[in-house]
Amino acid sequence: MYSLAGYGEMIADEIRTGTYARALERAVRPGSTVLDIGAGSGIMSLLACQYGARKVFAIEPDEIIEVARDLARANGFADRIEFIREVSTKVKLHDRVDVIVADLRGVLPLFGSHLPSLADARQRFLAESGVMIPRRDTLWACVVESAEAVQNLLGAWTNGKRGLSFDAARRYATNTWTRCRVNPENLLAEPQRWGEIDYADPLPANRKGSPNFRITKRGVGHGLVVWFDTELAEGIGYSNAPGHAKLIYGMAFFPWPEEVALDDGDHVSVSLRADLVGGNYVWSWQSRVAGAAAGELKAEFRQSSFMGKPLSPESLRRVADSFRPALGEDGEIDRLVLERMNGEHSLGEIARELAGRFPECFRNAREALTRAGELSEKYSRRG
Repeated sequence: MYSLAGYGEMIADEIRTGTYARALERAVRPGSTVLDIGAGSGIMSLLACQYGARKVFAIEPDEIIEVARDLARANGFADRIEFIREVSTKVKLHDRVDVIVADLRGVLPLFGSHLPSLADARQRFLAESGVMIPRRDTLWACVVESAEAVQNLLGAWTNGKRGLSFDAARRYATNTWTRCRVNPENLLAEPQRWGEIDYADPLPANRKGSPNFRITKRGVGHGLVVWFDTELAEGIGYSNAPGHAKLIYGMAFFPWPEEVALDDGDHVSVSLRADLVGGNYVWSWQSRVAGAAAGELKAEFRQSSFMGKPLSPESLRRVADSFRPALGEDGEIDRLVLERMNGEHSLGEIARELAGRFPECFRNAREALTRAGELSEKYSRRG
């Protein structure tokens, strides 16, 4: 969930917001119906109304939707925008819409439930002749030299600080990626396209590609940088490539475990893939660096964000097929609250029962009410 300041930064990104505005202005006709998925503070919904939409469905699961309601009232659009606080995959609409607009990306379009959500929305909500915004995203990668990106990601784990070894932590860090910003002079080869997302058919959610690079600039290879271009509508889009104007998204830096001296003519072959697992993407990147001379292998790396997450033996034991789980005290508290959430008990009643049953956890009913309220906010039926 973004902060209000985060939503403000998105709106203030004039390239992003302005380009979406142009795409909406082209797609929306007087009397159109529009679905805004991940509406946030409601900027796309407001723009759709400005361009003549008769009805806008603004779907947003987080509390920022209250800001969007206030903005709709302040701009005279409250009667045309229906706000729905829910994730889009749980929403049902009576009629199909003429336009769907969304920007659910993170640093990259392969982010959380972005693709499954838009695939579901297109199938269930979009009219046969309807317009989907965005239209297409293209994924790019390149071999990069960036001491700054390496420092930001791995600098804390440099051996020798205070006379200590940090190799164990560094091994985890080299299997993670981070947001970065690089310039064209940081690129050591021609960028290669490794994937495309066509929002007319955004499935499957997983993506993989095998870009190959011929080094055209002598330097030190630190890893890969990945970014995307988008086409929101025919002829309308923007690029997040190095050398283009800075956008809210940033780029993604996938490090190598060690730097590699690269010469003009060297070859780098990469297998890059993203697999959606449990609502989050697991990234894998395999790199093979061959010298210009025949048969010369300079380096070979196999990395995965799965290996970047420390997992204790106890954590692994608890998710094993043979493990027989039993609720701990926190689980017993949550179970009591959930059992009482049957429409027959007020939160005050539930909180008083919690405080009586678990006096070692709650000093008073007010503390218990906070715990019960959190579960109510998460699990109560909407509406």
